[in-house]
Amino acid sequence: MRFLLLSAVALLAVSLMPQKTYADTASGETGKVQAMETGEAVYHHVCQSCHMPDGKGARNAAGAGFPALANNGRLQDSGYPVYMILNGRGGMPWFSGILTNMQVVDVVNYIRSHFGNHWPDPVSPNTVEELRPVLKLEE
Repeated sequence: MRFLLLSAVALLAVSLMPQKTYADTASGETGKVQAMETGEAVYHHVCQSCHMPDGKGARNAAGAGFPALANNGRLQDSGYPVYMILNGRGGMPWFSGILTNMQVVDVVNYIRSHFGNHWPDPVSPNTVEELRPVLKLEE
């Protein structure tokens, strides 16, 4: 009986100790990520785990999942992917606190010119800067 009581107290004490917590999405973290010098590098490091290496996205049996970037007409408007990367929506996390303006430019230009997409007008860093949300921290 004594062993059982001591075990329960020890288990309770361990469960009440402070522990590190981790974000379940990229949007829970801010700061610099490893150097990614090209849009292809950003795509492979950040995007392909959801949108797949071929850009065709992924769906589960119920039809929910990650949208295809391949042959995606919504990418014609260059502001759309910039906005989505910076702000996220639904299951997509936001990356405005992680990716630099140039990394966003590079990956948007990459996805708009690969996977069957042929949108010729490149995105500029100014476009990203204009669409980047201003993070206001509480004082």
